[in-house]
Amino acid sequence: MLTGIPLVVLLVGAVAFIIVATAKLDLHAFLTLLIAAYATALLGGIGPQSAANLVTEGFGDILAYIGIVILAGTIIGTVLERSGAAVVIAESILDVVGEEYTEEVMAVTGSVVSIPVFCDSGFVILSGLNRALAERSKLSLSTLAVALAGGLYVTHVFVPPTPGPIAAAGILGADIGLVMIAGIVISIPVTFVAAQWAQRVASRFHIDPNPERTVEEIKNEYGDLPSKGASFAPLIVPIVLIAIGSIAAFPSADDPAYITGPVQRWLLFVGDPAVALLAGAFVAFGIVPTYGSEIIDDWVSDGLKNAAVILAVTGAGGAFGNVLGELPFQDLVSNAFGGLGVGLLAAFVIAAALKTALGSSTVAILTTASLINPLLGTLGLAGELGRVFAVLAIGAGAMTVSHANDSYFWIITEFSDMETATAYRAWTLATLVLGVASIVWIIVVRNVTGMVF
Repeated sequence: MLTGIPLVVLLVGAVAFIIVATAKLDLHAFLTLLIAAYATALLGGIGPQSAANLVTEGFGDILAYIGIVILAGTIIGTVLERSGAAVVIAESILDVVGEEYTEEVMAVTGSVVSIPVFCDSGFVILSGLNRALAERSKLSLSTLAVALAGGLYVTHVFVPPTPGPIAAAGILGADIGLVMIAGIVISIPVTFVAAQWAQRVASRFHIDPNPERTVEEIKNEYGDLPSKGASFAPLIVPIVLIAIGSIAAFPSADDPAYITGPVQRWLLFVGDPAVALLAGAFVAFGIVPTYGSEIIDDWVSDGLKNAAVILAVTGAGGAFGNVLGELPFQDLVSNAFGGLGVGLLAAFVIAAALKTALGSSTVAILTTASLINPLLGTLGLAGELGRVFAVLAIGAGAMTVSHANDSYFWIITEFSDMETATAYRAWTLATLVLGVASIVWIIVVRNVTGMVF
């Protein structure tokens, strides 16, 4: 099995192949990712049978995690768009904040939603709104897609009860309450960095929102548009259910101060993202103009068809990521950076290297926390606040950078009609900027708190 510099060269070559094949040769991302997965496994020294198993398992595992969420989310999006509910939501938001702040609205919305909801689930839930707002405000879909994705990403890596920050706090012995407060403090300015990047950079790449039907067509067929309450309900219900599930999962089952037993198990059930999104889909049926007709079956079928390509690409991305996870990148990173004595920067660099190599932010957070835990004293992070800021520095690295081996990358591209080459410039570079901005802000805040406390 390859190690050291040859392993790094293999990773760089695999990513370069994906970019060239999709952007220059117009090979579909599904086929490109599968070729990259098989080739990387074989060239990396993994046996043929093991390579085949890794690709199959990676494809299946990611779809087991996100498949139902994507399918249910596309059903919700189809209903919201075709019934005119997405237009009602967009107009309601813009009436309150004004069209000049649309990017900020989407980034902040994403950052709030992603506290209880995984960023990929949040993007699926809000993608229909994203498209409607882009159409209503005459912005490129890429602008709002990057703003939303950035806002979701920031709190995903910084603020509990997202599993990554919670697990890192547990491994490093950091107070979860302090991590939550500090994570919010770090997230606020970085969220607005995401909005500014979307406004100034992602806006250069025009993507037509391309709604299936105009408002006039909807009114001509069904009369008035849905009410505001009915329009928002399919978005709010799954978010609330997932939030309830996160709260139920947050306390330790060993603590008698918290609810345990059947009630907690049912709360965890309804808060499962797949269950919550399915509930949102049934709530969405309530705004279908002529419920009980063929419209339900037609709209659901169309939503499932639209999800097919997204599922295929996301699964292939999971296969590629699974192959990379089998190669010894963790040992490589540990040997290269484990002895750095540069405090928070060491935690950031290790997490960023693992994120870039493995694709999963959560895996990068967990692995980095385990690597630096015995080094906290050497890195000057053994104190209570030091451990808190170590968790945040790891989170900053875990968003740097998102590319082809990250399933979130493909969810963003597919739900936003974004070409792969565009996604690298609009989104991947955005995650680099967000990561660097985050670690700079973390170091500043840590120094300020160090002087105060």
